[in-house]
Amino acid sequence: MKKNLISQKNRLSLLIVVMLLLMIPFSGCIGNEEQDNELVIITYDVLALTDDMIQQFENESGLSVTLVKLDDAGSILDYLIQNEGTENIDLAIGLDNTYLQTAINRGVLTEHQANILSASPSQNTPISEAALLPYSGSLAVPFDMGYVCLNYDTSIVDGENMTVPTNLWNLTEEEWRGKVAIPSPVSSSPGRAFMLATLDYFSYSEDSSDSFKQWWSAMEENDVIITSGWTEAYETHYSGGYGEWTEGYIGDAHITVSYCHSPGVESWYNENWTKSASLDLPQSSFFQVEYAAAVTGGNVEAASEFIDYLLSEQVNSQMPEQNLMYSVLEGEDLPTANGYRYHSTVPSEPAEISMQEIAENMELWLQQWNSAMTSGD
Repeated sequence: MKKNLISQKNRLSLLIVVMLLLMIPFSGCIGNEEQDNELVIITYDVLALTDDMIQQFENESGLSVTLVKLDDAGSILDYLIQNEGTENIDLAIGLDNTYLQTAINRGVLTEHQANILSASPSQNTPISEAALLPYSGSLAVPFDMGYVCLNYDTSIVDGENMTVPTNLWNLTEEEWRGKVAIPSPVSSSPGRAFMLATLDYFSYSEDSSDSFKQWWSAMEENDVIITSGWTEAYETHYSGGYGEWTEGYIGDAHITVSYCHSPGVESWYNENWTKSASLDLPQSSFFQVEYAAAVTGGNVEAASEFIDYLLSEQVNSQMPEQNLMYSVLEGEDLPTANGYRYHSTVPSEPAEISMQEIAENMELWLQQWNSAMTSGD
């Protein structure tokens, strides 16, 4: 009897061991399946990524989307670098062409498998050639675009109360003391884009950077308002936009950095009325493109599926209304309703600085900008 009990115990122990061995790969499959069904996206507060848009994608794809929202494009790059190799991010949405090359150089992005975009604009892709000008490779896909430039309040800057500037040096004159708001290029994507435009405007070179630094120093001496981001500059300080209806509004600046189609957005919301206009000075605007990119170590298949969705006509044609930026699809434009397109300027001569130049020199340029802005301290 005792022998039989020992034998039964041995059989029971063997059975438990076999079951445990069978469960190990099975539980691993469950974990992998859950991971395959989740898409983790890092982004900033991209207006187009609405709850309805995400819900529709989840319903169509069967994937579960987790959004990690950061401050801006620079924060996205920092997050990618800090989390490199952790394999907990699948897709980055919001890097622009002032940050993208650095991300590529650091190896934090990987080739996507999206069907909607090929590597060359000559292969009849639905993406416009303009959107592919800064970058047309397979490590990132443009999803919106627009020109960054100076906006001014036409109710005050009307040629009588204040003179409409005809060059950037005008803004260093006494008339403009304390009346210009510019987001910092250190912490703001539009601010960085405008600083880059001034490099081209003043024909910057390593051997001759005097005009660039002199202008920014003169702006500092003329009490330019430097803000941490676009929101503070446009909503709090700019007198020509919707800021006057927001809490904390000051309205002490009559020119600010925004987008050349921002007056069109103002008009669209205000039933074909705006007092804001874009200042189209040669080489003082910058063409900004924002990208979606699969992240190294992440779920490339899921990321690519979302890129296809983001670039679908159904979604991307709505960028002007949903994200207040241009669609990147061929043949799409701003709406004509409520003066959206009429009040939006396409710059005649934007600045020309390549992504490679930006990646190679940005640290130096920011140092020189900072030096110019603190030269009087």
